[in-house]
Amino acid sequence: MTTAAIIVAAGRGLRAGGGVPKQWRPLAGRRVADWTLERFHAAQIDHIVLVLSGEDRAAWAEFETSGLILAEGGADRATSVRNGLRALGNLGIDKVLIHDVARPCVSAQIIADVLAALDDHQAAAPGLAVTDALWSGEGGKVTGTSDRSGLYAAQTPQGFLYNAIVAAHAAHPGAAADDVEVARAAGIDVAIVPGDADNLKITRPEDFARAEIILGTAMDIRLGNGYDVHRFGPGDHVVLCGVSVPYERGLQGHSDADVGMHAVTDAIYGALAQGDIGQHFPPSDPQWKGAASEIFLSHAVDLAAEMGYRISNIDCTLVCEYPKIGPHAAAMGRQMAQIMGLNADQVSVKATTSEKLGFTGRGEGIASLATACLVRA
Repeated sequence: MTTAAIIVAAGRGLRAGGGVPKQWRPLAGRRVADWTLERFHAAQIDHIVLVLSGEDRAAWAEFETSGLILAEGGADRATSVRNGLRALGNLGIDKVLIHDVARPCVSAQIIADVLAALDDHQAAAPGLAVTDALWSGEGGKVTGTSDRSGLYAAQTPQGFLYNAIVAAHAAHPGAAADDVEVARAAGIDVAIVPGDADNLKITRPEDFARAEIILGTAMDIRLGNGYDVHRFGPGDHVVLCGVSVPYERGLQGHSDADVGMHAVTDAIYGALAQGDIGQHFPPSDPQWKGAASEIFLSHAVDLAAEMGYRISNIDCTLVCEYPKIGPHAAAMGRQMAQIMGLNADQVSVKATTSEKLGFTGRGEGIASLATACLVRA
């Protein structure tokens, strides 16, 4: 399944104050839009579309090299969404999430629940059951009450099978409060998944204070370190951080002896307090003999996601006299970033020597140290 998310960020949103659209206002040290985008990057969505106003030229310039797909907003929300859907037209999308940029506190659980619901439904959206009494009023006085049973407060992201929502929007060219309205007008049943009171939509100035509290209390940062060593043996290359580097010797080990990737993997396990590679992939088990270390790293990344964490950044240092790492370091960083679903600037690979001291200085092997920073999604 290929997934996508459309982040609608074309509104002017000046009611929230600050003199600029609310998505560009600072929130807990970052901008609202930055928090929102981070939540969907952490969910490892395949493609993310950011719908921007034609007036936000600075944002267009900032994000054009970010890896996001950019689309221009329209005169109303429905038009903006249609433009975002059109931008995904040739990418073979199966599931699409449509989210308001002004909901920066959306949880990993809501995103996962909506995507999972699309396995059995054409559409799904989070909703909060209304628990407060409902009044009607006029002139500052209560004029009546309403039955709240069966009522829900709508939230985003709202998820759809891509082809179904494209057809629904094509048949509904007018404005709509949200995409659930568009889907229902086309006869599509929409499943309700549990919403979250913390998934607030920033609308008024006071909403910023509440969002800052939510983002602050949700912060759970973990650090892990990893260390690994492999000795040289016969061979004509070494595999380091997923990249094959020509050399007069190889590295010995039960798997492919990728000392860098092993250290990074153990750093992630360490941050999660989940042991090390040997506990998850025992060297006594013959099925892992000669295995690609990508298997171990992918397992650690998946485990982090299952436990509700995203990887913020990775720092890996290779310690050796030879081979020279510098010419290959960037490729190593990119390779590991791809495996972990991260941006290249979130993975650092560098090298140092031990000034000809110790086993690395004598050219007997390579050591690696790694640090991983994980943040609860």
